[in-house]
Amino acid sequence: MAVDHKRLALVMRDLALLAGDKIMEIYAADDFEVRSKSDESPVTVADEAADAIISAGLRAAFPGVPLVTEEQAESHLQSSSTFLIVDPLDGTKEFINRRGDFTVNIAYVEDGIPLRGIVYAPARKRLFYTDSEGRAVEETGPFAKEQTGPTQTITVSSPDNSALMVVASKSHRDQATDDYINRYAVADMKSAGSSLKFCLVATGEADIYPRLGRTMEWDTAAGDAVLRGAGGHVVRFEDHSPLTYGKPGFENPFFIAHAPGVALEKA
Repeated sequence: MAVDHKRLALVMRDLALLAGDKIMEIYAADDFEVRSKSDESPVTVADEAADAIISAGLRAAFPGVPLVTEEQAESHLQSSSTFLIVDPLDGTKEFINRRGDFTVNIAYVEDGIPLRGIVYAPARKRLFYTDSEGRAVEETGPFAKEQTGPTQTITVSSPDNSALMVVASKSHRDQATDDYINRYAVADMKSAGSSLKFCLVATGEADIYPRLGRTMEWDTAAGDAVLRGAGGHVVRFEDHSPLTYGKPGFENPFFIAHAPGVALEKA
């Protein structure tokens, strides 16, 4: 069931860019439909259009690999430890409010580990992914289809624990998160939406991203893969063990994404 990683990187990139184009086409419209899903989270035509592009492309390219995607509830029933996982539009609230911090996320999980991933923020014109060797890179524009542009290898920071750079959620901040952050010596705080927070840690723009709230594996797998490829870690909040994938229901525990040099506070 394992895949050709060189082909995987190219396919994921092309599909993320195609989905991003469709999302931005809808984003530019005067109005678009917003509905509530069964869990009361919002969904738009952009989520569904991007999902159709990505899921069709992945199933055609890798028919033997199970696919899990947020927008297809039947896909949540699969139980393999090796699978493709997609959030076609992470940060739907950011999209609805036209704040720009939304991303396309595609990842490949093997034996519970997110080995490869891509995070594309079309409104921010930032594209992060793991290359065929698993190294994390950021590509600069113009993001031509089927032709990779200039890339720069990204690596996590060497953090100063007396002056940490923290990134936290823009739409899901709460008192518990702030209380935990206040246990560190913080030099600066950033807010970002969607899986961009993982990428800011991966590039060294932040040292730590704690998440004390509900997330699903499709929210995190691609950003987790990019961060791992940059030398970072994503660990469970409670015991600092590595976050794994393929859990029943695909729900994550609280977690911390961080550069290795951060002296983590206990839960």
